Formats: sequence, C-alpha cells, structure tokens
Amino acid sequence: MIKEITAQKLNTKRFIDEKVKEIQTAIGDGTAINALSGGVDSSVVTMLGHRALGKNLRTVFVQNGLMREGEPERVVRLFRKLGAAVEIIDARDEFFAALKGITDPEQKREAITQTFYRHVFGRIVKESGAKVLLQGTILTDVDETVAGIKRQHNVFEQLGIDPQVTFGYRILEPLIQLRKDGVRKVGKALGLPSEIFKRIPFPGPALSARVIGEATPERIETVRIATSIVEQLLKGTGAFQYLAILHEDRVTGMRDGKREFGQQIEVRCWDSLDARTATPTKLPFKVLEKIAREITRKVPGVVSVTYNIAPKPPSTIEAV
Repeated sequence: MIKEITAQKLNTKRFIDEKVKEIQTAIGDGTAINALSGGVDSSVVTMLGHRALGKNLRTVFVQNGLMREGEPERVVRLFRKLGAAVEIIDARDEFFAALKGITDPEQKREAITQTFYRHVFGRIVKESGAKVLLQGTILTDVDETVAGIKRQHNVFEQLGIDPQVTFGYRILEPLIQLRKDGVRKVGKALGLPSEIFKRIPFPGPALSARVIGEATPERIETVRIATSIVEQLLKGTGAFQYLAILHEDRVTGMRDGKREFGQQIEVRCWDSLDARTATPTKLPFKVLEKIAREITRKVPGVVSVTYNIAPKPPSTIEAV
C-alpha cells in the first residue's frame, strides 16, 4: 500500500532531502539512468537524481517519433542551462515498427512499454553497466492502472511485474507518493523554471495516446500539428491540461466547393487539481472558433473539429 503525501501536507525540503538520501543509498558508488521527456514528472526526477548522484546519473531523451514538435532540442537546451547533460537516443524506427498494425489502446500501450523498457532501455542499461532506472511514476498512474481504467506504461510492481526479472534492472520511483500538484511543488523547490513545473501533463505513450486507431508516422504528424495549434492558443487559459485527438472515423467535409472525405480532430481542455477528477473548461466560443479555423486551415486533411464536454468521470483526460 502506497502512503500518499498530499500537496497540502507536503514539506518539500524534507521530501527532497529524504529522496536524495534514498537515491544515494540505493545506487551507492554505481551509476543510474533516467529517461527525460521534458514533462513535469520526468523533469523533477532528473533534478532529484542529479542532486543525489551528479555525474553518476546518465540522462537520456528517447526520441520515439511520438513527441511534440521540436521537443528533443528544447529539452536538451533547457537542461543544459540547469547543468544536466542530456543524450538523445534515436529509436523512432523501433517504436513505429512495434506500433504497426495495432489499433487497440491497451495493445498500443503494451507495445510502447515493451519497446521502451525491454528493447531500448534494456540495451542502454546493458551498454552502460547501470543497474537502476530512475522513473517519474506518480500515484495517479498507479491508481488508474490498478483500477483497470488504463494501463500506464510506467507501472509494474502493482501488477506483479518484477522489472529486475523482466528487464534486467531495478526501477526507483521517488515520486510515487505524490500526485501532480505535489510534484509541481517539488519541482519549484528544486529550482526548475516555471515553464517546466507548471507545464501541462503529457502522456507517457506521447502522441500515440492521442491517435485513435493505428499510430502511423503520418497520423502522428497530423496530431502533432494540431497539438501545436491547441497548445499555442490555450496556453493562457490557466487550464490544467489541453490536447488534440485524431479520430479514426472519416467524415464528409467541403473544401473549395467540392466534397472532401477528411479527418476529425477532437479538442479537450480540462480544469483539475490532481487529474483524479476533471471538468471541461468553459472556453469562450470565439476561442473554439479560432481553434477550429486554425486546425482546418493548417492541418492537412482535417475537415472537422469538435470539443469534448463530458467530465472525468465518466470520460478520462486522455482518449486512449
């Protein structure tokens, strides 16, 4: 049973000191590895790990082909300023090969999990000699996985999976007692800039979690462009999270007076504290109109834009 530390009761200094000592004790004179995606959770774990281990932590950014536009370069540049070197590992071909032909949401998540932990990270760990992976799993990830709502790619022990046996290395999860609001507080206390610790959540399976159906390179690129538009237009709303989803069904549209059998993007924007529950943000209609206009103008093949108005529950923040 994981003992939750709520954001209200969180003493960030004590928490950081305790986790730094735990990491140092677990690693000793050895080395550890962590994967940095640029999201809040992985960024906080990166800074905790570097505070605890210094150069004995190897930080990598796995370029899986599923990230936001320009994300690898942005992350490397930002963390270099913070004194943490980040190595980019190009694994795009491996991830798209693993996703080929898969449409079921849970099978997609499992394909990404196996590719990431067994193949890509298994290889990196073997080459480096490291025995431990630092990971930014939070309590909400565990809750949703155990409840069967959706399998989060970074949850193992609670499902009876031993990473040491399955993948050949241990996994440390310093943030597993926290939810998103607590992680943000720790990030601020660690000295991360607000553009990181206030950043909206992004799913572990990345943009593949925002493509309903098969996540091909072409469909990922479609939702990547839509994501950029949505994030640009909604970044000033103060919402907890906002995203674009590419639907599998095609819909009839019109362009230049002719029929176009095109694609549909769903926009979601959420108000929430910790992601356990969420309500759709009541965006002004003019904002929704602008989003629809920009997406249908700039995203090739998209003829329809919808806005989700169902709360969580029964909906979830991500679609897949």
